[in-house]
Amino acid sequence: MNKLPKFITFDAYGTLINFQMSKTVLGILGERAKRINTEAFLDEFHENRWQDLHGEYRPYEAHLRRAFANIMMKYNLDYRIEDSDALMAAIPTWGPFPDVPPVLRKLRQYCKIVIISNAEDRIMEKNIENIGVPFDDYITAEQARAYKPAHVVFEYTLKKLGCDKSEVLHVANGFIYDIIPAYELGWEKVWIDRGEVFTGDKTKYGSFVTMPDMTGLPALLGIE
Repeated sequence: MNKLPKFITFDAYGTLINFQMSKTVLGILGERAKRINTEAFLDEFHENRWQDLHGEYRPYEAHLRRAFANIMMKYNLDYRIEDSDALMAAIPTWGPFPDVPPVLRKLRQYCKIVIISNAEDRIMEKNIENIGVPFDDYITAEQARAYKPAHVVFEYTLKKLGCDKSEVLHVANGFIYDIIPAYELGWEKVWIDRGEVFTGDKTKYGSFVTMPDMTGLPALLGIE
């Protein structure tokens, strides 16, 4: 990196926050999980959530509740409203990866740190509390009225922060949700590859630094 950015923006789930959707869903299913191929169920639940993001905007909670109910009914599982209640109750309790808080504490001494998330404000506020490090701002799908990877989310971010893309470094785990749109919009980016499966050709999306976690980020920016 040539210089410290004014803003470092972060994807939340999978980058900062330990995304525990599969573990949470299996816990909710309990004994019902024995009647299905759980790997296929989780893969299809993920795909359904992805496809649903491209339709008309609806709140994150409504989006998840609908996707969860639909996949359970497709697999002939006895869906109860309490299942979605339990899922929504769990998400705000998810905390950070161990490497995240110390790195953020160091970075915020030099740059403004901001979250860009597909969640709702009230959920993200709880997740930020769990991280335990103050952020200068956070952007959600609720604010932008759209979900990543839509460009409008990133354009809204620049407008809200009052900055140019040249002043931002985007750090994210989600290749499709974050790295690809960042490339398309000309944002500087760092991919935190915590084991995400991406089968496409990464070389199509420009040059970027890849790290297994955030530990090396301060050194990359010349911060000791």
